[in-house]
Amino acid sequence: MTRLTGMEVFLTVLSGLLLSAPAQTLDRIVAVVDREIVLESELSAQVQFYVLNNRVAPETPGLREQVLDVMINEKLLIAKAIEDSVTVSDDEVQERLDALIQQRVEQVGSEARLEELYGMPITKIKREFRDQMRKNLLSERLQQQRFAVTRIARREVEEFFTLYKDSMGMVPEQVDLAHIAIKLKAGSDAAVAARDKARLILDSLRSGADFAELARRHSEDPGSAPQGGDLGFVRRGQFVKEFETAVFSLSPGEVSEPIETEFGLHIIELIERRGDAVHPRHILIRIARSEVDHEAVIAVLDSLRKRALAGDDFAALARKFSEYKETALIGGSLGLTELNNVDKSILPAVQNLQTGEISSATRLTVPGFDGYHIVLMKSRVPEHLPSLEEDYDRIETLALNLKRTQEYTAWLQELRSSIYWESRL
Repeated sequence: MTRLTGMEVFLTVLSGLLLSAPAQTLDRIVAVVDREIVLESELSAQVQFYVLNNRVAPETPGLREQVLDVMINEKLLIAKAIEDSVTVSDDEVQERLDALIQQRVEQVGSEARLEELYGMPITKIKREFRDQMRKNLLSERLQQQRFAVTRIARREVEEFFTLYKDSMGMVPEQVDLAHIAIKLKAGSDAAVAARDKARLILDSLRSGADFAELARRHSEDPGSAPQGGDLGFVRRGQFVKEFETAVFSLSPGEVSEPIETEFGLHIIELIERRGDAVHPRHILIRIARSEVDHEAVIAVLDSLRKRALAGDDFAALARKFSEYKETALIGGSLGLTELNNVDKSILPAVQNLQTGEISSATRLTVPGFDGYHIVLMKSRVPEHLPSLEEDYDRIETLALNLKRTQEYTAWLQELRSSIYWESRL
């Protein structure tokens, strides 16, 4: 049976909050930790979560005891955080809770579906879980304060390698990549047609048409159109820049002019504002890309590829021409990574490249970017046995993680001897 490690305490309990339905009955108390209790129903929910995520049989001997042990550890951390006066702000709790709720909404398809699953409105779900979220953040903050400063000396890394090198296995093949990416842009005719359609929809709204009905009929956002364009309550940082600027400038009941983003044209209505959270709905009109638009981007990238192969510095070309903001400023570098971990949208273009080769233009569709790119294979490091000379950083990370885990385990034992706890399973 897979053993839960101490460092998984926070993640297991936090994930279980919104991935398991809330208990309908409160059974007996199965553990007491300081002033906190663990209920049978809570334990059952966590066991179910562990079974689903680790594909183990629910009747596995010792499983319930192991999961309860993790939950006791979590309560110990919360008690210690309170004892040490660790604090988190209301804004931090709300931000993390909103993000977790939004993630769950995306998983189940809509806010309405989430409310159906939990048998309560979103506002009540947040109220139900706010206190537990605060406790989990306290636990996380305490661990950060305790272990963020952990360091490891070279001598310790060397000792770790001597002890574990025979069980470390092979270091997988690694590749060092860089790319130049250019967004796919619509031709003028398509843009004009989309703007005309958006203007007609806006005129209808200003003449009294129902926003939700027009969204269901015309919006090209499949995630929100069935709900009348409703996007639920969100905070800053969850929309692309242009959309966010527009929605946070609106007053409740106000409808925006068509706003252009990488996804198309948006007509936005602000339904409600609560503090720094907004509740908008929108109608999306996509701007169609023609074959000519695709060919134009490919032609530009083909030209840049020829320049790089002829001797122009690839990094300089990336800084000047690449439209992928996250990498353009660092010369298009995607870093050194294991070949098996290369993003699936990039892997086909690079898996057969040799050092110094550049791929032809291939499609790149990732969140926030739709276009094409060319990829340079800066170097390939074949699969090999680990060595301190070639893989020091990798070995250092493994050794540091082990050290932190050992310190964490010892610390938990100290907490178990200094804070009252009792298992009643």
